[in-house]
Parts: sequence; structure tokens; C-alpha cells
Amino acid sequence: MTTATANPASGRRDVSGVVDALLTRYGARAVTTRAIREQHSHGEGLADPALPDVVVYPRDNDEVAAIVRLCHAARVPVIAFGVGTSLEAHVAALEGGVTIDFAEMNRVLEVNVEDLDCRVQAGVTREQLNAELKGTGLFFPIDPGANATIGGMAATRASGTNAVRYGTMRENVMGLTVVTADGTPIHTGGRARKSSAGYDLTRLIVGSEGTLGIITEIQLRLYGLPESITAAVCQFPDLGSAVRTVIAAMQMSIPVARIELLDDVQMDACIRYSKLEGYEAKPTLFFEFHGTTAGTAEQAELMQQIASEHGGSAFAWTSAQEERNKLWKARHQAYYAALALKPGHQAFATDACVPISKLADCVLETRADVEREGMTAPIVGHVGDGNFHLVLLFDPKDPADRERAEGIARRCSARAIAMGGTCTGEHGIGVHKLDALVEEHGDAVKVMRAIKHALDPTNILNPGKTVPMHD
Repeated sequence: MTTATANPASGRRDVSGVVDALLTRYGARAVTTRAIREQHSHGEGLADPALPDVVVYPRDNDEVAAIVRLCHAARVPVIAFGVGTSLEAHVAALEGGVTIDFAEMNRVLEVNVEDLDCRVQAGVTREQLNAELKGTGLFFPIDPGANATIGGMAATRASGTNAVRYGTMRENVMGLTVVTADGTPIHTGGRARKSSAGYDLTRLIVGSEGTLGIITEIQLRLYGLPESITAAVCQFPDLGSAVRTVIAAMQMSIPVARIELLDDVQMDACIRYSKLEGYEAKPTLFFEFHGTTAGTAEQAELMQQIASEHGGSAFAWTSAQEERNKLWKARHQAYYAALALKPGHQAFATDACVPISKLADCVLETRADVEREGMTAPIVGHVGDGNFHLVLLFDPKDPADRERAEGIARRCSARAIAMGGTCTGEHGIGVHKLDALVEEHGDAVKVMRAIKHALDPTNILNPGKTVPMHD
């Protein structure tokens, strides 16, 4: 049996009674083995593990509500877990407690083809959802790269490669079923395309990172499959030329579905890791166009013209699915390709988002900062909406190396904020960006803190994340 470390300041009682009750009620679906607890102690990002005391696998809303009621009564922390692909320590059990794993809540509950919407349990992954939508003529476009759960994507307000055309989870979540901090299930939003009824609780919960409620079901917008999908690739002599091409395309309102930037370091990593043949280790843009056959061809040709005006070369485009899949598989494997550049190193991934006119300045200044510090940090981004990412590789045995990586990340956040942007376009705040949140929002953080206290007065929902509870 395990017990959580006492935390007198929080007023929490010993967790052992909660663990015993969960073991009795859920049997094999409540697990205290160290291996499983370690698996749930961190996400995909910086691996500073913080173990829960028990991991529980509920099967429906009522079971989630019962677990949360038990934790509320005992003031024991409770953390929601999808598949652990988040990057800002969202799932780390900083104060121990109960992790709710949604692996067994993975059913698509309804698909409304005529209304272009569906309802899913929180544990459904985006790839699973699109597989189940085959044959309906519909698809769900939000693609953060990883095969994340829909619940996790809603909790972190995920977006990804298609956001420039289809928006983020904020725009595509129509309603939610949420278990509040005292274990009460509530429903927010609905299936109507708009509503003026009361406070918008759906938008409040989306992006709250499990700190205001536990998401159990999600009502989603769906989209019709486009008649034609065309992918294109173009390489550039330098990073500035590639970024300026993106700015020009956005200012001309070319309706691209995706524009992805890989700098020369990341492109080199992808060529090696994903066996991309016929490309050089140069800054590269990946494009995708959705629409009619004639429309996508016209968009690709116009994009080629813009790229050539900014020094782009080796522009190639295709509508063949096999070729498109190969390109986007390489893009989705970019994180693992970056890790493979320096075996034995860990990755500290961070992101920022700026107005499109500031994108070149922010990316180039960040790249210069990386070079000054002598770090390896590939740059990759969903640059169509001003969002880019750094994968900072550091030696985990060298504290100074990690501090250099963290310093670059802090300065990247500050730089984006100073340019009218944000410290995170899609990763979220989690643990690592609490100071940056205060820098970005100032006194508005007090309002966020008041909301957290009102909805979770005993601070049991994913404590220590998203909003600093003290000045």
C-alpha cells in the first residue's frame, strides 16, 4: 500500500483510505503497482516524474463522478489522464493522489451525419474517431501530431497542423459532459451551432487542463471530406525566406489547410529518421490544400509563384495519397526525429505564437538565441497561424545544460509576449509556464485564480497546474 506525502498547508488527509476504497470497489481496475504509477507520472515532455498513489480505469460517467466524490470528501488530488502526449507536465501528480485513466471510456457514442457532429467519450483518440467516421463522408480535422485523446485535446485546447483552416479545439467543441470538483456531472453547450444562453461554460472548461472539471464526453463539429487534397513541399536557402513566404501567403488569403515549417536542423533530422529521399537539409515548408480538384491545383500553382519570389526551389506537389501520407508521417515524427539527433539527451519542447507580421522576427531572434547558447534545438511550426515550436535537446546529467535550455524557453516566451503574442499557442501552461502566464496576463490572473477557487475550493483538481494560486 502507498500513501501520499503529507501536505499540511493543503489540509489534505492521508490518501490511504481513498486507495483502499478504490481497490475494494474497482478491483483490477484500480492499480497501485509502481510500474503503472510511473507510466502515469509524466507526459511526453520534460520527464520530471511525480507519481500518483493509484490509477483507476472507469467505464462511464457515473464511475468518474463516484471517484471524484470520494476524492472530494477526503481532499485528495485527482488528475485526468488520456494517453500522456501533453508536453507541459499536465499529468504529473505533483501532490500524489488519484489518476483517472480514460482508456476504457473509448466509445463513439453517436454520429449525426446530416448535422455534421458527433459525441464521444473522453478516451477516444483522434485516429480512432476518424477511422470510425470512414464511409460517412465526414472527418474530424484537428491534428496536434500525436494520436491524443479527444478529452485531452479539449482539456489542453489543442490545435495543430490543420488549425489555419479549421481552427482549434475551442472552435470545434460544441458541448461537454464534465464532472465538477464535488463529483457532480454537468452538461455544457449542446448541438446547436450558436447559443446566447448564459455563461459559456464550454469555452471555460476547454483549455483548463483538468483544473476546473474532469471532461468525460465531448460533442464535436465534423466536416465533409474535401473532393481533392493536394500536398506540396518547397525548400529555401534560409529560414527568413521561408517565413516571409508564409506571411505573403497569409496576407494574400490563400486558403491553405496546412503550412508547416521545418528549419534545416529539423529537416536534417527528418531526412535521417523518416528516410525522406530527394530533399536537402534546408529550411522547408510543407503545404496542404483542400477543395475541388481545380481549386487545389490553382492554390498550389499560386503558392509556387509566391515561394519562387522568396527564393524557394524544388517545389513539388502531388494529390497521390501515398505520397501525401509519407510527407505528413515525417512531419508527425518530427519530435522523435529530433530526439534521435542526440542519443542520451532529453527534450524540452516549448512553443510560442505571435501575430503573423511578427513571425519572422520572433523565429529568427529565437534561432539566434539558440546559436549563442550552443544548443541543438530544431524549430518546427504551424506557421500559418503564427505558431512555432522548439525542441531543446540537453544532457540530463548536466544541470547547466538544462538551465541553458530552460533559459532559451523563458526568453522565447518573453519575446513572443513582447511582440503582442502568447507564451503558448497550443502546448498549454501546465507547470512550466506559470511565470509566463503572469507576465502575459498580469492582473487578469487574479480573475483566473478566483474562478479556480470558486469551482474547486479545496484545490483537488490537478493542483499546481495552469494558474498560480499565490502571488
